[in-house]
Amino acid sequence: MLVYKRMSHHPITAPPDMGVEAALKLMRDEKIRRLPVVERKTNKLVGIVTEKDLLYASPSPATSLSIHEINYLLSKLKIEQVMTKKVITATEDMALEEAARVMVDNKIGGLPVMRGEALVGIITETDLFKVFIELFAGREEGVRLTMLVPEEKGMLAKITNKVSELGGNIVALGTFLGQDPTNRLLTIKVAGVGQIKLSNIMEELGLKVVDSRTCELGSKC
Repeated sequence: MLVYKRMSHHPITAPPDMGVEAALKLMRDEKIRRLPVVERKTNKLVGIVTEKDLLYASPSPATSLSIHEINYLLSKLKIEQVMTKKVITATEDMALEEAARVMVDNKIGGLPVMRGEALVGIITETDLFKVFIELFAGREEGVRLTMLVPEEKGMLAKITNKVSELGGNIVALGTFLGQDPTNRLLTIKVAGVGQIKLSNIMEELGLKVVDSRTCELGSKC
């Protein structure tokens, strides 16, 4: 899946000369935590500012300044003075996992999405969390099984064949790094098969069941 499928289109933006107070109000009204900063005339992306940036820029409650002095300073402070100017961006055709890697490696929670020089969207950690829920069928019922699987050719086919023989339907499947290079952790969610029966058949294949649970709608998995 690519970024353009999950990004927020037509992101809310702010001009560089917007005041800090106005930017904070805009974020709270729109329930967002970051604003791409765009030049009014050229529509060029020149920065990005987060709610944390704006809060850090505001005077501390412990300051000795009077309320009038604080209000005066805030009225003069523009987001261009506190924004990040070297913006890390994504493209529409970037893979979602690559966008996630960029966010993690750079310790950021969102990426403006560019089409050439034009800002066309933004993808955030919240968008990726929603994808994660879909990947593991977080809103569907079924038996969720996590197993330690040998790194062998054909092993996945054996597992899926056994599920099929039981009359089950795999609604989610994902692999993770195992204990060492010889194995992987495999998580599947299967509908139409009981938890004990599914666990037993996987153990008959020689697999170590690390976690087994039944997920029902409206309850914790």
